[in-house]
Amino acid sequence: MCGHKTVTTISPDAFARNFSEAVPGLTRKAAAEEANRCLYCYDAPCIKACPTGINIPSFIKRIATGNLKGAATTILDSNPVGASCARVCPTEELCEGACVLNDASEPIRIGLLQRYATDWAMESGKALFRAGPSNGKKVAVIGGGPAGLSAARELARDGFSVVIYEARERAGGLDTYGIVSFRLPQRVSLWEAEQVEKLGVEIRTGVKVGEDVPVSELLDDYDAVVLAAGMGYVPGLGIEGEELDGVFDAIRFVEATKDRGGSLPALAGARVAVIGAGNTAVDAATCSVRLGADNVKMVYRRTKEEMTAYEFEYEFAKQEGVEFGWLTAPKRIIGDETGKVTHLECIKMELSGEAGKDGRRLPVPIEGSEFRMPADAVILAIGQTRHQKLIDSLGIEHNRGVVLIDEETRRTSHPKIYAAGDIVFGAGGGEAMVVSAAEQGKRAAHAISRALAPRVESEAV
Repeated sequence: MCGHKTVTTISPDAFARNFSEAVPGLTRKAAAEEANRCLYCYDAPCIKACPTGINIPSFIKRIATGNLKGAATTILDSNPVGASCARVCPTEELCEGACVLNDASEPIRIGLLQRYATDWAMESGKALFRAGPSNGKKVAVIGGGPAGLSAARELARDGFSVVIYEARERAGGLDTYGIVSFRLPQRVSLWEAEQVEKLGVEIRTGVKVGEDVPVSELLDDYDAVVLAAGMGYVPGLGIEGEELDGVFDAIRFVEATKDRGGSLPALAGARVAVIGAGNTAVDAATCSVRLGADNVKMVYRRTKEEMTAYEFEYEFAKQEGVEFGWLTAPKRIIGDETGKVTHLECIKMELSGEAGKDGRRLPVPIEGSEFRMPADAVILAIGQTRHQKLIDSLGIEHNRGVVLIDEETRRTSHPKIYAAGDIVFGAGGGEAMVVSAAEQGKRAAHAISRALAPRVESEAV
């Protein structure tokens, strides 16, 4: 958060009521009925649509026959963070969007079936995988988010000794800290991290590479390094008033709600303006509603067609009562004599015929269209900063903080360093999704195995 911010404490009961999972899981009967709707396609388009290549018909068939251990093993074999992805993947655009039943009825609810199987795995406590026999090689992983955990899990199964260096107090990255609890409870991502630890991976939390541990130490002591540090917090807009009480960084804002009743912004009865229209912006807006805000409006300088949030996120926000101010850009944040936010001054925009680097039409201001929007809080959700200092200390090539890699091997310009996840996202590097980060972590691990040791993958338990 920026500057001095008024905070309050929400009771555990109120937190549980407002931030429990919004979508209930399937019952045993509902899961069986849904699984039996599947056609178990031989050349299943849903598998091709899944970035991690989960054998979806196979795990659904196992659910239909009551083999939940087999279903969970099939899912997590392909996707080490499959429990989180069951909740946050844009399934409508991926596996469910490719389901052949879309043309005849409703697609199979693959996400909910995946959640049903992985929930069983979490509740059962049964081990699904074991580490491979030691190959005598050591790998350091920088970052304990989806990409780092996936890389570490695969490396451990291939017999590597692995240490994860995680700057935060707990592993899980975005899944633990950056996605709202009513979509992804922390217990899910922490369970996934625990499964990686059970394979012998050491997770050193609260350790910043380049500060607490010299980069030279990693390069000297390990046979390879996987860089999976993700991205940082929200950058400033560079407009007047960002230092006022009531201006929040969306990432830190969501993090505060993940503490389950800790210090939270005092938004009861407030008018909130969220600047941005990505998934984090939607999370910040819906969190504001659940913290008691009277009115929440997302302010975006383009139209709905250009917003980067998933369609299901947009629909959820509308159901929560969030309003949208399209073709609207912030000019300055206005406060009162006490330094508290009172208004967001905006200007109306229109889209030009000229396309930007991302292919979207550029928004241009309409002269004389300025107006003031009453606001008690303003939340900035305009993207994330890059770990420039860390990247520079590693001495690897990048494009304005986007680490450059060989797509096939995931190797950076340094022969010992591989990279995966959000730290390589941008500059045409694909879409930042948890499932994509997981797949990239896997590929980095497999590339290291090919380069350093014959790959003899351990069997499932």
